[in-house]
Amino acid sequence: MTAKKELPAPMGDAILDHIEFTVADAERSRRFYEAALHPFGMTVVIRVGPERTRTGGTRYGLGRDGYPRIWFHDGEAPGSPMHLALATTNRRVVDAFHAAALAAGGTDNGAPGIRERYHPAYYAAFVLDPDGNNIEAVCQVPEREVMPKP
Repeated sequence: MTAKKELPAPMGDAILDHIEFTVADAERSRRFYEAALHPFGMTVVIRVGPERTRTGGTRYGLGRDGYPRIWFHDGEAPGSPMHLALATTNRRVVDAFHAAALAAGGTDNGAPGIRERYHPAYYAAFVLDPDGNNIEAVCQVPEREVMPKP
């Protein structure tokens, strides 16, 4: 058993441990997600080559602090598009995510801004990844409580 002090630090109050989904081209998706998730401090933590995967495709795990939280792989046909929302307490991260994701080839699916239909502090941006998955960055902290600029 791993000692508690050796476990990776959790991402804030996040409940999600990890998610995995299928993409058409793992390398294309790696480039997209590396750029789009950079504002969250996430990078590629692990790459599993086709020789070691069940599907014969390449598998990537992205995260921070050495723990992969977002996994994707090719080698199987992508299913229905999914929705992935990433939380932050800083609205600037939402803005940076949107800009980085568009620059990396994503498609705008909702510019950064308040989404009153959810609640008055729901500040989010939405981008479709290269496979049509709806990726969201959201800050649900009222503006007066938003983390100060770095």
